[in-house]
Amino acid sequence: MNCLTQAWTQHEPELRGWARHRLQSTADVEDLLQDLFLKALRQGERFCSVQNARAWLFEVARNTLADRLRVARTTVELPEDLASPEEEVETVDTLTACLPRVLSELAPEDRDAILLCDLQGMAQADYAKARGLTLSAAKSRVQRARVRMKAHMTTACQVQLDPAGHVQDFVPRTPSE
Repeated sequence: MNCLTQAWTQHEPELRGWARHRLQSTADVEDLLQDLFLKALRQGERFCSVQNARAWLFEVARNTLADRLRVARTTVELPEDLASPEEEVETVDTLTACLPRVLSELAPEDRDAILLCDLQGMAQADYAKARGLTLSAAKSRVQRARVRMKAHMTTACQVQLDPAGHVQDFVPRTPSE
């Protein structure tokens, strides 16, 4: 890669001047030159076979600049005191408020399966080993626990579904209610 180092040392000042005339900020010039150098570096040994390294560097610099300008967007500075809109949270995402109550009211076996596999991310195979079950039995236990939890959550938190089956509304309840 001695040929790249030599070509870069020889042509970088001229490339920098060319870029300075076309870009407004020093940071943009530095970014362009860095991108150009990386593209040349990626050529590996092929760069050494280029007949005219200066022409290649300028052509790639022009293309890189054109790409940057094509995707550049005009930005407007916003005032510091501008209020940001509150993110609209899906109703189903707020349903987690009911989770502590529902978990506390589940059978210990169901609560254990939900806590370990669904909430703590334990693999069902690991859950099976930890509980002395076959993988098939562990999967069945987790599935049954999920079904019972959904049914209990629907009742305890008064979940209302839309016609498509998505959570439309619910009544949040704490474990003490």
